[in-house]
Amino acid sequence: MSSTGKIALFVGGTLFGSAGFKILGSRDARKAYTHVTAAVLRCKDTVMKDVENVQEACSDILADAKAINEARAKENEAVYIENAAAVTE
Repeated sequence: MSSTGKIALFVGGTLFGSAGFKILGSRDARKAYTHVTAAVLRCKDTVMKDVENVQEACSDILADAKAINEARAKENEAVYIENAAAVTE
C-alpha cells in the first residue's frame, strides 16, 4: 500500500472516530444508555430475587438431609446396641 493510501486511511479513521464520539455523546444516545442501564438494573434485581429463592430452597433441602441422616444414625445405633446385647446373652 502506498503512503498516500495509508495517509488516507488514517485521515478517514480519524474523521470517523471524531464523528463517532459526537454521536455517542449526543442527548439521544445518553437517553438510550440510560434506558438500557435501567433495564439491566431491573434484570439484576429479578435475578437476585431468583438466586435468593434458590438459596432458601437449598438450605431447606440441606436441613432435611441432615435430619434424615441423624435419624438413620440413631436407628443404626439402636440396631448395634440390640445386636451387642444379643451376643452377650
